[in-house]
Amino acid sequence: MKFRTAAAGIIILSFLTGVGLAVLTTDKNVPVYKESSLYQKILNEKDRYELKAEDAVIDSVWKKTPGISGREVDVEASYRKMKKEGSYKEDHLVYKMTRPDVSLDDLPPAPIYRGHPDKKAVSLFINVSWGEEYIPEMIDVLNKHQAKAAFFIDGAFANEFPHLIQMIEEEGHTIGSHGYGHKDMGRMSKAEAADNLKQADDILFALTKQKIEYFAPPSGSFHMETVEAADELGMETMLWTVDTIDWQKPSKDVLVTRVLNKVHNGATILMHPTQVTVDSLPQLMEGIRKKGLQISDLPKMLSEER
Repeated sequence: MKFRTAAAGIIILSFLTGVGLAVLTTDKNVPVYKESSLYQKILNEKDRYELKAEDAVIDSVWKKTPGISGREVDVEASYRKMKKEGSYKEDHLVYKMTRPDVSLDDLPPAPIYRGHPDKKAVSLFINVSWGEEYIPEMIDVLNKHQAKAAFFIDGAFANEFPHLIQMIEEEGHTIGSHGYGHKDMGRMSKAEAADNLKQADDILFALTKQKIEYFAPPSGSFHMETVEAADELGMETMLWTVDTIDWQKPSKDVLVTRVLNKVHNGATILMHPTQVTVDSLPQLMEGIRKKGLQISDLPKMLSEER
């Protein structure tokens, strides 16, 4: 019998008896389980379930758009989990998230209209410069339906009704700025916009002790200098993609139908504290969820989380 060493870790034994060749793997760097049919099955199937991370971008239409995380199959963890069951099971795949290379913070100032279009979630925007009598009931309805909203508060309103701002904050809703005095930001210089925003910020911070991170311009009126002024104060400028037009006092059915016909992945839904909005919210939220969409608070909506 003769011995000779071939490639690293492989010993070929040649038997003079004419029985043939026997090949033994002795490379300790290749775990035996990786050659199992279960491990190979996971390896072969993983591409079907993996998703690429997508960077935040400034879209030509939708402007500043959040990125979204990717996912990769953790083959080792998936194998360990399935081995206990003794067979391949799709729902036992284990994933690890991958982050985009570019986030919202990496982009230059631009307004945000929506979340990522693959994100099965919507966010409720409530612009507040009047309607104080409806806010407690609105908060109660949101809480009963386990939903969070973003309340964009006018600084003058906050000054007059501080207890309502503290109520909103204590219930875990996001508080953003609606500027001060419901002024037309599109007619202001950058310096004027900055002064207006700072005036509102000071009041909101005094009431909540939270840094204000989001700004919704009154009536959606703005220009790029407005966005730049907000950015320099550490705020993203938020617009909407679906409008309830509740200030026109439509019927409940009209409001709900209007929203549900237009709602989409990543939608931002604009409303105000009105009676019809309070009355419509339960049916509206139920309809959104029936479409397979979550009602997400704004920071989560803009996050890279899927």
